Amino acid sequence: KEAKRRIAYDEILANQLVLAISRNKFKTESGAKIIPSGEFIEPFVKSFGYELTGAQKRVLSEVMTDLKSENRMLRLLQGDVGSGKTIIAMIALLATAESGGQGAFMVPTEILAQQHFETFTKLLDKSGLSDKVRIILLTGKDKGKIKTEKLSLLENGLANIVIGTHAIFQEKVKFKNLLLSVIDEQHKFGVHQRLSLTNKNSENKCNILTMTATPIPRTLAMTSFGDMDLSIIDEMPPNRKEVETKVMN
Repeated sequence: KEAKRRIAYDEILANQLVLAISRNKFKTESGAKIIPSGEFIEPFVKSFGYELTGAQKRVLSEVMTDLKSENRMLRLLQGDVGSGKTIIAMIALLATAESGGQGAFMVPTEILAQQHFETFTKLLDKSGLSDKVRIILLTGKDKGKIKTEKLSLLENGLANIVIGTHAIFQEKVKFKNLLLSVIDEQHKFGVHQRLSLTNKNSENKCNILTMTATPIPRTLAMTSFGDMDLSIIDEMPPNRKEVETKVMN
């Protein structure tokens, strides 16, 4: 019994040391400083037709503080389904575009990528920004000429934001100035997959925002993701339909 306890302790200690070293290394690296003017963000937020919740405003402030810092952002955003994580991600991506950089939003499925792309496009149209911000969708379905055109837009900096699946971190995908990577349901991607996306910034200064809807107690989150800063959206928007979780055979 004592031997098992000692082995378990050693494993946890080793894990925490690795996380601490990783965090210290990451925090000492200079990051891409993103300072938006508000030209895009203000009309974009107004186009929602509703006020952000207190939790969303708090988390957005934490994210924007990170982006404006000289150090790289490595933040985990946790919130239940329907709490408004995607809106925070979109505002951060828009801030990146506003400051002259590019942003990538990686999600685990093509359906989710399509949904986010359509939502983002509608909001840009509604806020009158569709002619100022170019957003593209990149998934495994893209082939031939269409794929080549999209890759060219990213490499030449003509596309500000790309939303897509694992297709984004493939070797052929190159960015002119990738400053922010947003990774949704981050646990569904491997560490090397996430790093291969963030390393597409030639100077290795890409900011990272990861998101999850999986409920993680703060203490467990700090144990498992001790290399990340943690933000939690703990408030649901008003008049939001109740989320139902069911098991289907």
